[in-house]
Amino acid sequence: MNPAPPQGPALPPAPAVSPAPGVPQGPGVFPPFPAPPVEGKGKRIGWGIGIAAVIAVLVCGGGLAAVIGIGISASGSVQERAEAAVGDYLDAVKAKKYDEAYGLLCDQAQEDESPAEFRTRVAAEEAITGYKFGDLNFVTYSLPVDVTYTGGDSTELEAYLRQDSSTGGFELCSLEE
Repeated sequence: MNPAPPQGPALPPAPAVSPAPGVPQGPGVFPPFPAPPVEGKGKRIGWGIGIAAVIAVLVCGGGLAAVIGIGISASGSVQERAEAAVGDYLDAVKAKKYDEAYGLLCDQAQEDESPAEFRTRVAAEEAITGYKFGDLNFVTYSLPVDVTYTGGDSTELEAYLRQDSSTGGFELCSLEE
């Protein structure tokens, strides 16, 4: 058997080592507060989202308003051009300028009737003293016209229009009851 190692005097216990200043403490140490402070963080996010939503509504609303405005403006412009075409024709007929009135007709109407036939037909009709336009039908390109004759009678006529392919302007194709 081997003899037991010699036992010397007992060593004193090792002193507790304290961490150096500025070194964080190890695990098991509780932070000075249970959660990081929020101090209005939710309010800032809410304001940011709210402002972004208002800006989006304004931009989209402005775009919608612009599209509606363009549509209204365009339809008003087409109405004015249609009234100008029919008005020029009726003014020429009223002034007995039949050749000028014939020139304002669409190509199809001019093919259906010669200038002489047109002049004879229109001169035989009761003279127009005044007229008033209704709203243009954008599907059929027809414009209602309330016409007053020399005898005081009035009737509603329907002016059918066609767009000239070369000029883009309206031309009258027929004026019917």
